[in-house]
Amino acid sequence: MAQATGGASEAAPAVLARVLLDGFDRHYALFRECAQAAKGYFEAGNWLAIAHIGRERIDFYDRRVAETVARIERDFAVGRDDAFWGEVKRAFIALLADHRQPECAETFFNTVSTKILHRTYFHNRCLFVRPAASTEYLDDGAPSYRCYYPRRHGLRATLIDAVLDFGFDLRFADFRRDLRHVLAAMRRHLARPFRLDANFQIQVLRNPLFRNQTAYVVGRLVNGDRMQPFVVAIKRRSDERLYVDALLTDPLELALLFSANRAYFLVDMEVPSAYVQFLHAMLPDKTASELYTMLGLQKHGKTLFFRDFLHHLKHSTDRLVEAPGIPGLVMCVFTLPSYPYVFKAIRDRIPARKETDAARVRQKYALVKHHDRAGRMTDTLEYSDVAIPRERFSERLLAELEREIPSQLEYDGDHVVIRHLYIERRLTPLNLFLVDAKAPAKVRAIRDYGTALKELAAIDIFPGDLLFKNFGVTRYGRVVFYDYDEIEYLTDCRFRAIPARPPDVDELDGDVWYPVGPHDVFPEEFATFLLTDPAVREAFVAFHADLLDPAWWRAMQDANREGRAAEVLSYPDSVRFRDAAATPPLRATPV
Repeated sequence: MAQATGGASEAAPAVLARVLLDGFDRHYALFRECAQAAKGYFEAGNWLAIAHIGRERIDFYDRRVAETVARIERDFAVGRDDAFWGEVKRAFIALLADHRQPECAETFFNTVSTKILHRTYFHNRCLFVRPAASTEYLDDGAPSYRCYYPRRHGLRATLIDAVLDFGFDLRFADFRRDLRHVLAAMRRHLARPFRLDANFQIQVLRNPLFRNQTAYVVGRLVNGDRMQPFVVAIKRRSDERLYVDALLTDPLELALLFSANRAYFLVDMEVPSAYVQFLHAMLPDKTASELYTMLGLQKHGKTLFFRDFLHHLKHSTDRLVEAPGIPGLVMCVFTLPSYPYVFKAIRDRIPARKETDAARVRQKYALVKHHDRAGRMTDTLEYSDVAIPRERFSERLLAELEREIPSQLEYDGDHVVIRHLYIERRLTPLNLFLVDAKAPAKVRAIRDYGTALKELAAIDIFPGDLLFKNFGVTRYGRVVFYDYDEIEYLTDCRFRAIPARPPDVDELDGDVWYPVGPHDVFPEEFATFLLTDPAVREAFVAFHADLLDPAWWRAMQDANREGRAAEVLSYPDSVRFRDAAATPPLRATPV
């Protein structure tokens, strides 16, 4: 063990373990405070505050990690051998016996420790490479969900009790009407004939989930051996009354609601593992990593993702290869064919015509991480010092990485270490999709591409580079944006019409006859470089001709600046209860 120096005292493993847990407990207390504040902001209609705490909360974890690292380095002289850190880990495990978030605390332990220790310590004796604490049955105190039994008092009374238990301070504008909507929608979606079994019950998560301008009540109907998940979307009217806006029951609707391409939910959870288990039963195609991430615990989501990736590497034999599609000028992108993700590293040398550098690229990715993604921008997992067995790289890919990212590449024994890496779910590049798609699918994709641009504009985002290769088609058939090196706030752009050609300028001259600033955008040019395929052009113009008009973009800029841009909902417009809202249905157009 290292000897004490300066003002630092020699650290006992138990003391260091307590410091680490105190750091996590402070983080999680602040995390819960954000979720608790969201309910008050929702009832007050303070949408800017909800967006603000959603963005701020993302950085809470790193701040608490930095504080804990600084405290340890300032106050303690810590051991630098496996035996000492093994004792710290054992002492930490002992502290988790009655803890309500042990899995997240283990992740915090790992994050702090890896800031202090050399990579040679990154194994299960010193870190939680594998989990040590069980999360089963942790919510034995205040259960994570409430159970209601409609056979006793009837379905209508049960639904009233369920809503009252959430303790909203605002009244509903017309609760009888809302009940009629919900009951009618339930009857439409429940399998017929519907016979009540002895165990018929409704289970509802104890606390609602908040995102943007909507509160979500999450539950499931249990009847015999059947389970029907549902989500009730509750919104606030301008007259300070609540109303039920939609009932979501379709698996696709639920999957899109919990998509990683959206902002993380704000929800108060004493036992997050119980919420994840509840949601996983409703959404079996979602991994625990994805669910933790969507509940705002993205750091633990990263831990679970990488454990899954390491497990997959041990149970597969294929090699990492270059990702399909047109290679980018900013990123090296590669993938493991048997694993549905891509890995992206910033090139050491970015061509001058891109007018960017690695630092600015990282800023763009951080912007997206903190912004509402509206279901139209992929979430990214960011990692440092990723070690992958060398044998899992194809020779061609390894040669490309050695050529393009030498400053980020290191060989450590039989592993390749990449110092900085982004990981995203693998999508089908839109340009490749359009080549192979039949006419109806091509029209749907182009229509959704235009809708994606409009919904991004509604959240003050302009992709910068609109080429189809920078967009992908998800497993649910939605078009999303994933290349962020040229992304800008919409309100920072200058949308212009192309000036008339002066009479003394030759029509065959390829030079531009008008000045172009760094943030200038000419929507008329979209048709020139995007719509070269006649079928694509016809579909785009049929649905989105307004995107070729700079006036549309300027109107959307004004709407963003003045807070009038339409909310981009997390569920289809078609499922909304039409007579419930005081405002018209969503259209991602200037209002």
